[in-house]
Amino acid sequence: SEVASFQKRGKTWQYTVSRMVNGKPKPIRKGGFRTKKEAQIAAAEVESELSKGIIPHLHPIPFATYFKRWIRTFKKPHIKRNTLNRYLNTLETIKKYFGDKSLQDINKREYQEFLNKYGQLRAKATSDKLNTHIRACVKDAIDEGIIHMDFTRGAKPIGRKEKRSEEKHLSYLESKKLLNEIYKNLNKSLNYYLLLLALTSGMRFGELVGLTRNDFNFYNNTISINKTWGYTNKMHDGFGPTKNEQSIRTIKMDKKTMKSFKQLFNNNKITDNIHQLVFYSPSSKYKIISNNASNNLLRKTLKKLDIQPITMHGLRHTHASVLLYKKVSIYYVSERLGHKDIETTLNNYSHVIKELRTKDEKASVEVYENMVSL
Repeated sequence: SEVASFQKRGKTWQYTVSRMVNGKPKPIRKGGFRTKKEAQIAAAEVESELSKGIIPHLHPIPFATYFKRWIRTFKKPHIKRNTLNRYLNTLETIKKYFGDKSLQDINKREYQEFLNKYGQLRAKATSDKLNTHIRACVKDAIDEGIIHMDFTRGAKPIGRKEKRSEEKHLSYLESKKLLNEIYKNLNKSLNYYLLLLALTSGMRFGELVGLTRNDFNFYNNTISINKTWGYTNKMHDGFGPTKNEQSIRTIKMDKKTMKSFKQLFNNNKITDNIHQLVFYSPSSKYKIISNNASNNLLRKTLKKLDIQPITMHGLRHTHASVLLYKKVSIYYVSERLGHKDIETTLNNYSHVIKELRTKDEKASVEVYENMVSL
């Protein structure tokens, strides 16, 4: 059994809990307590853990050091380069704010203060992401027995309200104008084909530029999405995986879009390239039409139509919003977009769903009003 003794060292107290490991004495010591009472409380905790067979982790580990190790062990082998960069950004934030402070010395109040300070100049979604990274790390530190209290539990990230989602997409009528304008200019450059497909498929930019000719099935009018192409320095080089497993999908396309691409391939307007990339651009840094070039063309086209500009990613939001307005089921929209789960779709398009609710309310009432034949 463990026996604790206490010694005064200068102005502070130290405890020593005696214990035997494989027949050899291996006492546990810790000092720096202001009073004997504090040392007794800490020693009692250690004795309690030892009696349960838990080896207390008494060496302080700087939070940043543990987080770095945690990324290396639990995250790096399983995530893509751009996701890894987000974790490394969180690591830099931890270093900047907590310095050498040990994981064992952080309490809930301090962590909330950190979130408050961080969120002052950032979007709420950014603060939420940071908190998610740290929460996962702290959970593993608890499982490892390094700390015993989850200082992230109940923490509330703050942040500036982002631009409303409804401002990031086009209305049905605006989409119609844009689509017609794209068709008028299709023969001008390959860039217009990229805008066309972004609007009619709702694919992510990395998925669009990762398409090869073989992904187009003109018999069934479908496109297979099973890979992406790195288009920034934070992403993989060349081909890489989709955002998640659910993003591997085959989507049915409208006949007009498919006919345009069939003609494009037949006319051999695409520069032949080793990977058979559809949106190949030999002079571009990443060998495909860049995100910048696409955004510029989209901005220019919308300006000409006197429509408030949106980004290429806004075309993905537009695609989904238009489908939802046209009463396409949210389950299918979620599947078509390659969302990880239905929750993602519900969160991203809650504004559309709220607007449709009024129509649904009216329709629900009318069902029973029309049932009565009197």
